[in-house]
Formats: sequence, structure tokens, C-alpha cells
Amino acid sequence: MDIFMEKKLQFEFATIQQVIQKIGQIDQFKGAWKSVDQQDNKYLNELRRIATIQSIGSSTRIEGGTMSDAEIATLIKNLKINKLQTRDEQEVAGYYDTLEVILANAADINLSIPNIHTLHNLLLKYSGKDTRHRGKFKELTNQVVATYPDGTTRVVFKTTEPYLVSKEMENLVSWTNTALDQKELHPLLVVASFVYDFLSIHPYQDGNGRLSRLLTNLLLMQSGYGFVQYVSFEHIIEQKKAAYYQALMEGQKNRYTENERIDVWTLFFLNCLVELVEKLEAKVKTFRETGGYLSERQKAVLQYIRENQPVKMADLLLLLPEYSPSTIKKDLQYLVKELEIEKIGEKKGTIYIVKKD
Repeated sequence: MDIFMEKKLQFEFATIQQVIQKIGQIDQFKGAWKSVDQQDNKYLNELRRIATIQSIGSSTRIEGGTMSDAEIATLIKNLKINKLQTRDEQEVAGYYDTLEVILANAADINLSIPNIHTLHNLLLKYSGKDTRHRGKFKELTNQVVATYPDGTTRVVFKTTEPYLVSKEMENLVSWTNTALDQKELHPLLVVASFVYDFLSIHPYQDGNGRLSRLLTNLLLMQSGYGFVQYVSFEHIIEQKKAAYYQALMEGQKNRYTENERIDVWTLFFLNCLVELVEKLEAKVKTFRETGGYLSERQKAVLQYIRENQPVKMADLLLLLPEYSPSTIKKDLQYLVKELEIEKIGEKKGTIYIVKKD
């Protein structure tokens, strides 16, 4: 596999120009983010909390999960007392635990086969059905299967046969560590390559997609892109699910040949990071302009709901007559999105309550 690794990154001139431009945009923000990241404030904590919930929701839904972000937020808050009865709940809890370990200990988790096994074991620790194979390379042939919102599935591509997995993973981990240490390739290209090949190998019987996204966060944070913990990379991928699978398939169709290229995948990966940067820039701009996580109007709306719940939109219009219904509606949508409040019902019967801590 490593024989073809460098060739996978031999792109056409026009593609190289796009790659350089996108990496430049990401790295420019990376430099500017340092001053923001040094501020230990409530806003950053809120961004991370929201991103964590969105990451869990999106990554599990990509693989066929059905829980909403609101349901996940409730589950996590009561994780110690909840019995994880469904597979969806088990996968959410496992992803949450693994992501928290990565966010808290990224600098100390070296990329190695034992550590990848450990993360996989943690990811699946709540699932009784996965006890036999968690933390161990696969023993049976598997395939990358895309699950779509309507419940249909499609085989995206075939993966490495079990007897070759150990060797290919050793080569991949070795190449990745060497490339990151030598710095001859930009780290974003190295991370993109690692993720592509990890998914191509599909080393475990189950959990490969989820683990690949967790490892993406780990490698990006270790490479100096710590801001990924404040906007969900997984959420962006979920929104581009069809393009995600198509980008993987473009490289996969020539796997194990000298014609294998990951230009489409690399551009997809970088585009997702550019979108993440733009979202975070917008959030920071809003924070600076309003002087806080919520505007004074939004704080008033939230406080009123807290003191008078359940509340209808008509109640808020009486409280804040100087604002139009569309403005209040946007505030409510924002508060729901940021997981501060919960919307119950539809149309005229809609009520809002503050989410329980």
C-alpha cells in the first residue's frame, strides 16, 4: 500500500492550485485563532458543548443512527442514570466517551495500533453485540455500505481482506507518523490521506466510519488545528453525505494500482475544513459584535421562557412589542439550534421550554 502512497497525492496542476488556496485559507485562520483560543470564557465552552453534541449526532446518523441532537443532549446529561437499551443509545454513549477522551488528551495519544485498538474498544464498549470483536481487527470480509435517510443502503466499495489488514494498518500508521514528523508534506494532506486509507482498509468488523472521524479530530488537533473542537466537522460531513461517499469512491475505483489518486477526496476534505473555518469565523464575529454568547434580546427571550415556561411565541411578542414576529422567530430558532430551549408541537400549538441541565 505504501508503495502507491506518494502517487495518490500526485495531482494535476489545477488541482494543486486549489489545494494550495484552501490550505492557505485554513492556515490563515489557524494563526488568527490563537488569540481567541487563549480566552478561557463561557462562550468557548458553549461552542465546544454544542459541537460535541452535533458531532455525536452527525457521526452516528451517517452510519444509520436515528437520534436527534436534542435527544442526544438529553441522553448525555443523564448518562450515569440512564440504561442504554437501544443500539442507537449505545452508539451515542460510546462516541461521547471516546470523543471526550480525545478532546481532553489529544496531545498524549500517539498514533499507534494499540491506541487505535483502545479507542475502538471504548467506542463500542456499551454494545453487547460488539463485545467479541471490539478492539480487534476484523476476521470476516466487510464492505463500506452507505445508509440513506429513506433507509436504503448501497455498497460504496470493497475493503481490505482480513488477512492483509494488520500489515496495511502498520504501513499506514508508520507512513502517517513519518510524514507528520518529516513535514515534507503539509499535515492536512497527511491527515486526509490517513482517513482515506483507513476507510479503504476498514480494519474493524464495525465502527470504522465513526472511528475514522474520531481519528480525524485527533490528528487535526495534534497538528495544531485545535479549533475543530468548537465546530462539528462531522456535522459538515453529514450535510454532504452523498459527496462524502462519492469522493471516497473516486479514489477507490483504482485501488491497488498506479492510477489511484485521492484528488477528489482531498478537495472534499479541505472544503469541509474551509466551511468549518467560515462557520467559526461567523460565530466569533457575532460574539465580538454582541459582546457575549447571546444578544441582550436573546437573553431576555431565554430568561422569560425560563421564568414562565411553557411559552408561546404570542407571549414573547407581548413582552417585546418593539420587535417584529420574524425577529422573535429567528431568535427562537437560534436558541433551539444552540440547544438552549426545546420546541414542542407545531404551528399555533407550538410551545417552548428551557432544556433541563
